[in-house]
Amino acid sequence: MLNIAVIGATGAVGRECLALLDGGTLPVKRVTPVASARSAGRDLRAELGLALDAGPVVALDSLDPDGLDVAVLSAGAELSRREGRRLAAAGALVVDNSSAFRMDPGVPLVVPQVNPHTLATRPPGGIAANPNCSTIQLVRALHPLHTLAGLESVVLTTYQAASGGGLRGLGELARDSRHALEHPAAAPDPAGPPGRFGQPLAFNLVPEIGLADGSGFTHEERKLAREPRKILGLPDLRLTATAVRVPVFHCHSEAVHVRLREPVTAALVEDALAAAPGIRLYRGGYPMPRTVFATDRDRALVHVGRVRVEPDDPHAVWLWVVADNLRVGAALNALQIVETAVAAGWLR
Repeated sequence: MLNIAVIGATGAVGRECLALLDGGTLPVKRVTPVASARSAGRDLRAELGLALDAGPVVALDSLDPDGLDVAVLSAGAELSRREGRRLAAAGALVVDNSSAFRMDPGVPLVVPQVNPHTLATRPPGGIAANPNCSTIQLVRALHPLHTLAGLESVVLTTYQAASGGGLRGLGELARDSRHALEHPAAAPDPAGPPGRFGQPLAFNLVPEIGLADGSGFTHEERKLAREPRKILGLPDLRLTATAVRVPVFHCHSEAVHVRLREPVTAALVEDALAAAPGIRLYRGGYPMPRTVFATDRDRALVHVGRVRVEPDDPHAVWLWVVADNLRVGAALNALQIVETAVAAGWLR
């Protein structure tokens, strides 16, 4: 039975972790919600209607790592860099949701449906990294295609929901949408605060997520190019991305153009995707954020539709991929990392 600490428990991803641990398949003895000192003492078990054995929120400074089996960190890269190795040194498996360790060559970057072999033994530093939310759904759709015909290149556009900005992002989109509907003639205040997304998101599209570098690509787009190469074990994979924030509350969507080494048909691609664990294939149809978020079952899957092979190029395939970025793209993958470690036999 596992003693698990969820660090960043009051945030959007932390809440998802607690909800999934409640009645989930992991052998949990006790869960310790951890957050900042101002949240200490909150009863998230009552707030979220949970049945699991969880005490009140503990301030991070007061967390005793002795006897802790797993620490799931969802509180940002700065905190992870400060606390991750300390908790791992105390014996816990640290599953980190931030970008702090993803490209560290000594830390496995894990999507259990794609590269579970990276957790066959305990990581040398005791840390496993959770990929970017958009990366997770992408590589889960790409992996069956690589197995089928070999990946040569990927061109990607993401349409990322406000929940990627956490509870603050969700609240901002709701508030600004309501204000725009009630005051349709009012223009955004150019002197106002930049908000969670840099630009107003309500009834808008923001084709920039994260700071841009000297080449014009943003931090998010760089992550989307680097992380799949590490997860898929394809360091030379050509992948380029445009990341767009859209006025959708939940679920990221992706338009994915894949060039394969071997020619394929749409039927072959669909059959490969349909056989992949955790993927729901739409033959002749397509998923949408609104329907994917409608049920807990669908929130736990990667949804793929609009499979098209270009008529004049049987090596070129289009996919439309939708997944819940907080569940599939963060909390669920983190806990599946723990499940993989348990199944490997070194985490008991």
